[in-house]
Amino acid sequence: MKHKNDSREKILIAAAHLFQTKGFNATGLNEILKESGSPKGSLYYYFPNGKEELALEAIKVSTQNIKSNLMRDMAEYEDPIKAIQSVVTHIINDLKTYGKPKDISLSLLSLETYSSSEALKKACRDSFMELQHIYFNKLIQSGIKEETAEFLSMTILTLLEGSITISLTQENQEALFNFHKQIDLLLRPYLFK
Repeated sequence: MKHKNDSREKILIAAAHLFQTKGFNATGLNEILKESGSPKGSLYYYFPNGKEELALEAIKVSTQNIKSNLMRDMAEYEDPIKAIQSVVTHIINDLKTYGKPKDISLSLLSLETYSSSEALKKACRDSFMELQHIYFNKLIQSGIKEETAEFLSMTILTLLEGSITISLTQENQEALFNFHKQIDLLLRPYLFK
């Protein structure tokens, strides 16, 4: 029984990685099978409704991985400025090490599918909301008022996703470095009052 779950897990991990780095449309099922080392029949066995069903499950896997990394960084520092800077530092290091995103963003998938699949759009929207909620909770714990924390958490997520996109497009981490520096300016006025 464990072998069956291992095959499914390998397919999901491969799909999540490829969807994040290449996008939904550019990722073929054969490529997912090749990267996962799984036989063709296992893909249809575990995901009988095809690529969209696989993508929905891969979004869940990606979201959990991103949330785990984010929550690790949020727990590392009491100060939200240092915690969020730690998130950005880990992303910069991943981009330097791997040359591509590693469980850091669903932006490519969400931009590619927002107008073609309501189910994928909803899954990406839910994922972004879960990530925003982690920032929101950190800001609330730091004494920031709820309304302000809502605004700031959305701003942080927006700036981070934009910085990731620009860094990948420009093939350097300058946008992420700039965001890292701006976190203090963004949050300091609301802290330590």
